[in-house]
Amino acid sequence: MPKPTALVTGASSGIGATYADRLAKRGHDLVLVARDEGRMEALAARLREETSAVVDIIRADLASEADIRVVEERLRQDPEIGILINNAGVSYGGSFEEQSADDLARLVSVNVTAVMRLAHAVAPRFAAGGDGAIVNIGSVVGLVPEFGQTVYGATKAFVQFLSQGMAHDLGPKGVYVQAVLPAATATEIWSRAGADPAKLPPLMDVGDLVDAALVGFDRREPVTIPPCTMSASGMRSRQPARR
Repeated sequence: MPKPTALVTGASSGIGATYADRLAKRGHDLVLVARDEGRMEALAARLREETSAVVDIIRADLASEADIRVVEERLRQDPEIGILINNAGVSYGGSFEEQSADDLARLVSVNVTAVMRLAHAVAPRFAAGGDGAIVNIGSVVGLVPEFGQTVYGATKAFVQFLSQGMAHDLGPKGVYVQAVLPAATATEIWSRAGADPAKLPPLMDVGDLVDAALVGFDRREPVTIPPCTMSASGMRSRQPARR
C-alpha cells in the first residue's frame, strides 16, 4: 500500500524541514507549507533527487486569513494527505509588558488559531475514513510558567490540551493525535526572537528531536517529550550548533 502524503507547516527550516526530510526518506510524498518559498523550493529539489518523493509547495502565511483558507481547502479536498504535521510557530522576545499587542496577536494567530483550524479542516475526512494522523508541535514551556514566556507558553499549553482533547474525540474513530513537546532546540526561532546566544540553555539537535518524536509517533504515544524519549530509547545525541 502506498504511504499517505504528509502536509508539513513551517517547512522551510528547523523542525518542519527536518520532518519533511525524515518523512520523505520513509517513503511519504509531501506538501510543504511556509512563508519562505525559496527555501522550500531548495528543500523540495533536494528531497526529490534523494528520495524520488513527490513534493508540492504552498507559500502561505498562517496569520493571513486568505492563506490559511488555501491550506484548509487542500487538507479537506486532497484524499492523499493522511498526515498533518502542525509545526509552524512564532516567538517574540521581551517580557509580557514589553511585547507589542500586534506581535501578541500574530503569535496567537499562528501558534493557536492556525493549529486548531488546520486540524479541524482535516479531522472530518480522517474520522470518516477511520485513519490518519495529526501531530501538533507544542513545547515544554507550556508546562512551566516560571520560564517567563507568558503568551508563547500559553499558546503551547493550548496546543497540548487541544491535542489531548482531539485524541479523546478522534482516537475511537481511528485517528491518531500526537502532541510533541520539545525542550530547547537548535532552530532559528531563537535568533528571530532576538535571544542572546550567550544566555541560551543547552540546545537539542533538531535532527535528534525529530527522530525522537518519530519514535513516539511509531509507538502511537499521545504525548512525546523528545529528550525523554531519546534517553529512554538509548539514542545518541549529537552536539548541536547554536543558530
